[in-house]
Amino acid sequence: MSTPFQVTFSMQSTAAIAELESLEQVSAAVRSLQIDHDRPVLVVIGGASKLSPADYELVKQVFEWVLAPIAQRWQAAVVDGGTDAGVMRLMGHAREQIAGTFPLVGVTPIELAVLPGEEALSESAAPLEPHHSHFLLVPGSDWGDESHWLATVATEIAKSSPSVTVLVNGGDITWKDALKNVEQLRPLLVIDGTGRTANLLAAGLRGEPTDDRAIPLIESGLVQSIELTDLERLRSAIETIFQQGH
Repeated sequence: MSTPFQVTFSMQSTAAIAELESLEQVSAAVRSLQIDHDRPVLVVIGGASKLSPADYELVKQVFEWVLAPIAQRWQAAVVDGGTDAGVMRLMGHAREQIAGTFPLVGVTPIELAVLPGEEALSESAAPLEPHHSHFLLVPGSDWGDESHWLATVATEIAKSSPSVTVLVNGGDITWKDALKNVEQLRPLLVIDGTGRTANLLAAGLRGEPTDDRAIPLIESGLVQSIELTDLERLRSAIETIFQQGH
């Protein structure tokens, strides 16, 4: 593991970055970034593709009215994929919108992460989201290589404290992200009505036709779906999980 370093984004926000080579380094990396562990953790997975403008505004409210305020109130760490796109951009902007001080930790494949002032090395590379406070750059050259790392980082930060995953929209990689988090026995809240993976999972929970990849998730008993428009129920579900540690 390299010595952590700091980057400054164009709007002068800064973030601490650690580069990892093996899963055994996760604990040391979290310590080196001075992220206090044994705290509640909120994992955010999915995407924001093919949403209508109206639904995009509703999804934005999920982040600005529910996820960021809960993370701030509990000083929970939020863990996501860290790039400036989709739900990760929404999470970063929501943290900025409420002047949040909670740790927002991006876990990104090192060969796909474009740091401030650097050029993309491949067409699929993406810039880091500038409102995150910390990044863990992990081995990988394909999106999805970070899935197991992301789930492991969340577990390491939470330790004995409660954690929960929220799934919005999402594509193929989201199935892998969801499974890796459920394998860590982390409850999964699916936002029904956000499209794609989320809607397929919600359909499966209702006993309707779904994707085969939904079956092990549903059989875990850890998955529940919440309507996109029911912000109060989402807030209550996350609060209930976090309160289990108090």
